[in-house]
Amino acid sequence: MHATTVAVDLAKSVFQIAVADEHWRVVETQRLTRSQFERWFLNREVGLVVMEACGSAHHWARWLNALGIEVRLLPAHYVRAYVRRNKTDATDAAALLEACRCADLRPVRVKSVEQQALQGLHRIRSLWMGTRTSRINALRGFCREFGLAIPQGARPGLEVLGRVMADPNTAVPGLIRDSAKLLLEEVRLLEARIAQVERELANAAKHSPACTLLLSVPGIGLLTATAMVAATSGDVTHFKDARHFASWFGLTPREFSSGGTRYLGRISKKGDRYLRMLLTHGARSVLRAASAAVERGKVLSGVRHWALQVQARSNHNNATCALANKLARICYATLRDHAAFDEQAALERKTQRQSFAMPA
Repeated sequence: MHATTVAVDLAKSVFQIAVADEHWRVVETQRLTRSQFERWFLNREVGLVVMEACGSAHHWARWLNALGIEVRLLPAHYVRAYVRRNKTDATDAAALLEACRCADLRPVRVKSVEQQALQGLHRIRSLWMGTRTSRINALRGFCREFGLAIPQGARPGLEVLGRVMADPNTAVPGLIRDSAKLLLEEVRLLEARIAQVERELANAAKHSPACTLLLSVPGIGLLTATAMVAATSGDVTHFKDARHFASWFGLTPREFSSGGTRYLGRISKKGDRYLRMLLTHGARSVLRAASAAVERGKVLSGVRHWALQVQARSNHNNATCALANKLARICYATLRDHAAFDEQAALERKTQRQSFAMPA
């Protein structure tokens, strides 16, 4: 039997499939176990498989691609609009067929094993960072209850906490002191593990030409470069332009327009939250460094000068989001052109464009 399109509603152990003919009519539905699911595709001739971009989707997409089958991963929140009536596995599979017919719905690119491993390192680091922060805050709160003020910041806070726990005459009662020391040791262990992950990320960045290019952009460090390569594989050709790339991170304003009235609100915050956070932190660091340079009497140009101008006519947070948007667009141009960021050359090109645009 030749099936034009097969929609698959993924799960851990039960897979619902809907087989459609060349006219997009459902001609067969199956509910299969994991082993049956694998055998089904080995014994059928399939032209296209449609799945939601959810957990394990990239694994199955790679497996199906190895069989010579084309796979489209559709964003789950867009497919939801095509679900009719009650939500079941069968209606989810049928919704995938309807969503696949929409020409405006862009599929998600299938990630490689290396990309997902790199993303996994970032997720592990984030989890450990969250655990470390919660432990430090707990220790800070315990000390406050006994009249000890611990300074803000992880590094100075840990230094003071270490001295407090080591002092035999401290105000912290002996009943809780031993457990608090164990909590402090846990923080030290987490810091060692986080440092190990960062070394692995640094080693991966050394062998990635795309990471090397991204590190030439102001405000883009090791974490942002490796996370962006993990998300895009360093290939941005499937994005229409730099503005679409920035909107993919949720760094463009939400629009509420009707008729002749147009209103632009806060940033949309769509897309990858982790990458948006990294870009925003990078923009804050660039703004802070630029402000410090101006205070020392240095003359700035390019991105830093532009960011300070935005900050002067609006506020710090608006300037941060605007700069994060610009950094995303610079990253797009860097990956598209396969060339490191050269701020002086970019300024010269901008000057030439402005001179051509001026009336004679």
